[in-house]
Amino acid sequence: MSAFSKQTISPFRTGITCKCPACGKGKLFKGFLDVEKACSVCGQDLQAIDSGDGPAVFVIFILGFLVVGLAFWTEMTFSPPYWLQLVIWMPTILFGSIGLLRPFKALLIALQFKHKATSEIKHD
Repeated sequence: MSAFSKQTISPFRTGITCKCPACGKGKLFKGFLDVEKACSVCGQDLQAIDSGDGPAVFVIFILGFLVVGLAFWTEMTFSPPYWLQLVIWMPTILFGSIGLLRPFKALLIALQFKHKATSEIKHD
């Protein structure tokens, strides 16, 4: 792991690709949102990393801002019936939040790893 400490891995690239924040190659998740115990490539212990509710908060704020703005614009421009607004925006909210949650969780874990935000993360 001494080779890892000399290279710089972008937390944004590892976050978007959901890879290990230490080596950038191993899988970060074993399920949809469950973090692996250790990286299968470099052996980095990933159990101590916890992003908490941060990813959900970011997704709520970003998606909320976009959906409310677009729904308001759609209402003012086209005046569609309310049922059509629901048909448009409910799937957008559902699929958008599910689609953004995993990359945001991986990004926050990578940023936490990069900035050594917990004492349990060991950088060799």
